[in-house]
Formats: sequence, C-alpha cells, structure tokens
Amino acid sequence: MSDLRLGDIASGSHHRAMRHGCLPALIALALIVAIGIFAYVKGVDLIKSVLSGPEDYSGDGHGSVIIKVDSGATSSAIGNILVGADVVKSTDAFKNAAEADPRSLTIQAGCYSMHSQMSAKNALTLMLKDSSHVNCPGESQLTVPEGLRANEILALVAKDTHLSSHAVKTAFAATNRLGLPSYADGDGEGYLFPATYDVTKTTTAPSLLKTMVAKFAAEADAVKLQSKARALGVSPHDVVIVASLIQAEASRPQDLPKVASVIYNRLDAGMPLQLDSTLHYAVDSRGEIQTSANLRDLNSPYNTYKRTGLPPTAIDSPGATALEAALNPARTSYLYFVTVNLRTGDTRFATTFAQHQANVQLLNQYCETSSAC
Repeated sequence: MSDLRLGDIASGSHHRAMRHGCLPALIALALIVAIGIFAYVKGVDLIKSVLSGPEDYSGDGHGSVIIKVDSGATSSAIGNILVGADVVKSTDAFKNAAEADPRSLTIQAGCYSMHSQMSAKNALTLMLKDSSHVNCPGESQLTVPEGLRANEILALVAKDTHLSSHAVKTAFAATNRLGLPSYADGDGEGYLFPATYDVTKTTTAPSLLKTMVAKFAAEADAVKLQSKARALGVSPHDVVIVASLIQAEASRPQDLPKVASVIYNRLDAGMPLQLDSTLHYAVDSRGEIQTSANLRDLNSPYNTYKRTGLPPTAIDSPGATALEAALNPARTSYLYFVTVNLRTGDTRFATTFAQHQANVQLLNQYCETSSAC
C-alpha cells in the first residue's frame, strides 16, 4: 500500500497549476517592459530630433558631384536627389533650408556641380549661384543673344550645335510646324526668342526651333502682350515689329521706352519712321552707323524713309525688355532721336527738327575723333 496521501497529490497539482498560470503573466510583463523600453528610446530620439533638428552635414563638403533637377521639382524632391548623391545628409535639412530662403523658388531645372557631404544651407547657397549650373552629361547650351535676325540665329544654331544648316533652314521654312501664334501671320522673324537653350544629342532642328517659339509665347504671356496691344490700339504682331525696331535702335535700357514713344508718335503723325536699321535689314548688312543716300532710295517695303507705317515684319528677335517697352512707351512729344556717343550709348531725343539737327551735330563732332563711326 502506498504512503502517498491524497493531500500530497492535491498539493503537488496545486503547485504545478500555479507555475503554469504565472508563465503567461511573466511573458506579458516582459512584453510590456520591452514596449516601454522601445517607446522610451524612440521618445528620446524624437525629443532629440525636435531639439536638434534633422540630420545635417557641416561645412562646404568636398569633391565634385553632378546632380540633375527635373522641371517642376519641389524642395523635397530636390532634397531627395541631393541625399541620393550624398550631397546633403537628409531631405528635411534641405527642405528646412529652402523654406527659410525665398530664393529657393528660383532654382531652375538642369544640372548642378555640387560637393559631397555639404550642409543643407551651403548646398542651397551653391545651387543659387550661376556658377554651379553646368551642362548635363551629353548636353550643350546654345545662347541666342537679343537682336539677332532669324537667318543669324539659324547660322548660330548650325555653328554651335550638332544640327546642320540645311536641317535648321528646312525646319524654319516649315512655319506651320513651329507653333507660331496666329498673329504672326505665318512669319517666324521675331518669334525665335533670345535665351539660353539646352541641346542634347536627341535634339532635332524642329524641336529646338519650336522650343524657341514656345519661349516667345511664354514671355508674351508674361508681359500680357495681346491684352496690352489691344489697349494701345495696335495688333500683337505690330507690337513685335515695334519691339524689334526698339531692339535695333536703342542701346541703353533707359532709352527703350523713349524710342518706343518716338516710333508711336511718328506713326500717329503719319510721318515715315526713317530708321536706318530697317534698311540694313532689307540688304542684310551690319555694322554701318549711317546709311547712304543710295540705300535710302532703295525700293523695298523695309525702306522706312520712303514708306510710312511699319515694315511688314520684325527685323530681329526682340528680348523681354524691348517687348515691355513696345507695350509701355514713355509719354513724350519726341519725334526724333540720335545716338551721339557710340561708346556710351548716349542718345538725345528731340521734339523739333531744329533740336534734332543740333543733336546730329554732336554725333558729327564725336565721329571726327572716334574710329567707331
């Protein structure tokens, strides 16, 4: 007969039950402790982040890194690009720097030469400098100066890009494919906007010229060309022609609105414009200060000595400042102007012919001692 009593059996079962019942509680307690520790660590990290700001490098960095910013990129998108290239340490650091500097809104699409491991503030400062904007790999840049004629722009494209002269001339001749505004009357002269354009190996002559015309359209919208032309009582096409004349005749920014006023005043008075620039355009000449009597007798719609009104087309590609002047002429009674110093661009304006003659005499005196004439 066994010595094991029923009480002993019951007591052993009770202890085993207690051990089994404590195990889940211990596991739960361990989980609570682990979660608490995790929350504490994360909380400390969060507090540190709030107090110290996002992760950031210090200094100007080192080496050279080329990054590319796409059109329409936000500060966060630019920050991501910079982080990916190890230029800055965190997107938030760059985003904060950009939000603190309104100039960040002027960052253009394109490629930039940066340094590795820069502070976000220094990275932004560098991107805002013109010197950091570089050609993207496989790209070149074409700069079209203000005041060039269409044939000169086409020659420049053929000279400074991989596109052939034949290709660009053919593309320009297909005016219905250039995207010209309706008021251009199918003539591209004056509508290839002067600016700097990126040219890649895949750029074609039609695509480049269309981009130039699109740039004109964007600038025209910016200066409200069509609505302001209506307010002046002239057509948008005539405004472009006037702007091209201003671009050719004025050399100092402050003179552009006054030259515009002379043009409009003479048109209103039914006087011929008598502009040498239109004669030079007619015979495709450059560099002559004054025209000869024979040239002024030229039978051409561009002879503004013999014909009243505007020439039939623009005579060059005007820039934004000339377009602005054509839309906002100075309010004057001037009917004449002449540049009396070709080095400084000093231009004199007159209301009467006698005043103008006195100004012309100043030019003649200047030319006696200057080789620029």
